[in-house]
Amino acid sequence: MIQFSKTAVLLAAGSALALGACSRSAPDELPPPPVGTTGPDTTPTYSGPPPGSREDFLANTASDTIFFETDSHDIDPEDRAILDSQAAWLVANPGVRVTIEGHCDERGTREYNLALGERRANAASNYLAARGVDASRMTVISYGKERPIALGSDAASWAQNRRAVTVVPM
Repeated sequence: MIQFSKTAVLLAAGSALALGACSRSAPDELPPPPVGTTGPDTTPTYSGPPPGSREDFLANTASDTIFFETDSHDIDPEDRAILDSQAAWLVANPGVRVTIEGHCDERGTREYNLALGERRANAASNYLAARGVDASRMTVISYGKERPIALGSDAASWAQNRRAVTVVPM
């Protein structure tokens, strides 16, 4: 006859109980939901970009960029329409801060273009502030001719580089 110690018998019995607990099948019927719940999740889902994001800004404004004539920081009617759409978005998203970048074409000295780029960025910022955007939410920076978007040395390239860009951080 084989003799078992008490420890071995207890270990075997504990293992059998543990394995038996794992093999339990699911109940045929689920219990009712907790009191105070209304059923399926009714949290709204967004199919577009997250509200207040850079993608939302780009999707819901006419453009993030306005363009200027040579040696000018005047805002024309087309620019006003773009800035009006930006202002409406910024007023609807009061927690968003933006940077307005001023840019120039390659002609002129570095110092002149930095000053002109700042005037362009300030013109856009002042227009947005006049449309209800809090000035403390806007930062202005001039890149002068240091960050061209078009690399040619012709009138078409220069026209693309004379701009102010409203940047919503990622």
